[in-house]
Amino acid sequence: MNQFTIGIDLGGTNIKAAIFDNEYKSLTEKSIPTEAAMGPNHVMNRIKDTIMDMIHTSNLSLTDIKCMGMGIPGLLDPYEGLSIFSPNFPHWENIHVVNHMKTFFDFPTFIDNDVRVNLYGEWRYGSGVGYQNLVLITLGTGLGSGIINDGNVIYGKTSSAGEIGHMNMYREGRPCKCGSSGCLGRYVSAVGMVNTLFEKINEGQQSIIQEWVGQDHSLITAKMISEAYDQGDHVAIEVMHETGRILGFGLSNVINILNPELIIVGGGMSAAGDRLLNIVRETTAKHALKLSSQACKIQQAQLGGRAGMIGAAAYANERLKQTEA
Repeated sequence: MNQFTIGIDLGGTNIKAAIFDNEYKSLTEKSIPTEAAMGPNHVMNRIKDTIMDMIHTSNLSLTDIKCMGMGIPGLLDPYEGLSIFSPNFPHWENIHVVNHMKTFFDFPTFIDNDVRVNLYGEWRYGSGVGYQNLVLITLGTGLGSGIINDGNVIYGKTSSAGEIGHMNMYREGRPCKCGSSGCLGRYVSAVGMVNTLFEKINEGQQSIIQEWVGQDHSLITAKMISEAYDQGDHVAIEVMHETGRILGFGLSNVINILNPELIIVGGGMSAAGDRLLNIVRETTAKHALKLSSQACKIQQAQLGGRAGMIGAAAYANERLKQTEA
């Protein structure tokens, strides 16, 4: 009887893939460059080749795989299996991912948004185990989020629920790719935090980071801001605190609207840890509704870069049970 599940986390930079047993222990994991610029068919072929390589490496056959889950960034229709638009993938519009996979494999394939599969991973096997009302935000190039309310993942009419990153924080603020401006993600993502540092440098403030990168400010990263923070750099500290306050105000709105018991902060920028989250917690304690904020914990994600693969596999198994029922 086939008993293994594949989890795919498709990112703009890398494709992460794994084969899991029924206990979600991985037989093998692999990460390869996405090469998104080469177009959708190229990316689909790279996923197919990665799957075949993992199956061979694990001494399995295709009949040993019961299903596959895939996390894909951007707007999609998870029930149609259609990726409608993905902003970091050139020429990627209305790509029927599930039909592509059907040309290669007989086992069922299910897709969902990349942040929601991260949510499934953290909910089932990470920081969110045992909680029924929680929100996951991922801080990376942008801000993504997923919501569980009373034990149910919230999708909305167009499967677009949870776009917390596009909550308007400033009536006329930094422009956003969504077409609006002042969106939360433009300030609290890794890119947003670096832009805040640029603004302070352009105002004439001096940071140790300028010594590290010389004249090439394009080399500045969010990780450098954390490192400068640890060295007592006043500009880095100011940037971290400002970012934490803005995120705290945004999450105060989330707490007031959704009344979660847990907010999980994941994504690459979550590595800032309590440098960032302590300010977030202080801000929500002051500005969210008292009863709701006292009932809500804010903590770092546990699974790191593996959350998407684990969550995609868990999601696929749930969808498979639904279809069989």
